[in-house]
Amino acid sequence: MTELVVERKAALLGEIFREFLIVGAASFGGGVVAYQKILLTEKKRWFSLDEFKAMLAISQTMPGLNAVNIAVLAGDRLRGTVGAFVAAAALLLPGCLFVVAVGMLYLSNPDSAVAGYFLVGVAAAAVGLLSSVTVRLAEGRILELKYLAIALLTFVLMSLAGLSLPQVLMVVAPIAIFLNRPAKAKRPDAD
Repeated sequence: MTELVVERKAALLGEIFREFLIVGAASFGGGVVAYQKILLTEKKRWFSLDEFKAMLAISQTMPGLNAVNIAVLAGDRLRGTVGAFVAAAALLLPGCLFVVAVGMLYLSNPDSAVAGYFLVGVAAAAVGLLSSVTVRLAEGRILELKYLAIALLTFVLMSLAGLSLPQVLMVVAPIAIFLNRPAKAKRPDAD
């Protein structure tokens, strides 16, 4: 843990900007979180996997995009408020420039289907990346029946029943807490 703290304090604003700019340029959609996990826990080792999971959990309960929320939390922990701003701005810049460029190309030739096909391909890649990071974060637990049940219930409630995230959390969170409660300690027999 001491090693992580030392590396965090040594993170320069330029380094934070460069790394989050690369993440923003290399990923779109759900894939951003996968790249952030690799950057923050494996490449730079600024955070442990548990710390990343905590930031992801917090990000999922906050309004806005999970990836931007993670960038803000990571940047803040690395270099305070300025670090949060730098990380978020760097993460968003490539995507903003890309959307503007694709929009300009599309407007210059609205009958071309190339832009649409390209974006469908990017979306498919993002789904693959998100699936990959989900399996990695599950650390093998995904194959346990209770975790499969929670994942399936969440999918059904959101995708098929059309419930909102807060509604799903109100249903799934108590079930997940109950299923993951600590086992009761056995009391020694009273003599």
